[in-house]
Amino acid sequence: MKNVVLIIVFVCICCSCQTQGLKSLWDSVNVDTSGGSLTNSEVIAGLKEALTIGAKESATVASAIDGFYKNPKISIPWPAEAQAMKDVLLRTGFSRQVSAFEESMNRAAEEAAKGAYDIFAGAVKEMTIADGFAILNGGDTAATHYLREKTTIPLKDKFSPVVKTAIEKVNVTSYWSPLVNAYNIIPGVARQNPNLEDYITTRAIDGLMILIAEQEMKIRQDPAAQVTSLLKKVFGKK
Repeated sequence: MKNVVLIIVFVCICCSCQTQGLKSLWDSVNVDTSGGSLTNSEVIAGLKEALTIGAKESATVASAIDGFYKNPKISIPWPAEAQAMKDVLLRTGFSRQVSAFEESMNRAAEEAAKGAYDIFAGAVKEMTIADGFAILNGGDTAATHYLREKTTIPLKDKFSPVVKTAIEKVNVTSYWSPLVNAYNIIPGVARQNPNLEDYITTRAIDGLMILIAEQEMKIRQDPAAQVTSLLKKVFGKK
């Protein structure tokens, strides 16, 4: 009889422990139905909304007159690979033409930025749930980094024709050709002819990413920038 009592007590203790264990496990995964928890779809939708808003605002800023040219953070400088050419031209009286060429590159980027929003918005659609939670818990510019890492090549492919059209519209080559021709006839210099289309495309995308990153940081950190209820729910909890 004593053994039977001990067995019953043991079983009761085990059942109690198992119940407590199951309760702890359930508590760790249970979804708060009060509306405070984030669903997977909300996380993804919130991040996409943040990137979309950031892309739209960035494209608007960058495509304005002097959006690139007068913004030291993203202004496109003379190509570094042709710096020796610039130095010689400045010494030989071409400073005005050099400045005009640099301005033309930035005008091309500003013109191209007018078509950037649609390209970025399309790229945002590829985000997965796993990407979303990694971004949500990442650094202040994790979403921008994701956009750059996942879409640089396709973005460049899509953005290049936009830049090419912009280059033609603002006549970048009309500023460049006289300079490169004047330089290349100087005895002993290495001929210069950088790929301006590729250079402006790369720098324009870089500039837009910088602006998008600024917008992302603002949305993450500043409640006033969380302009929708979804953004407040996704980023206001961090």
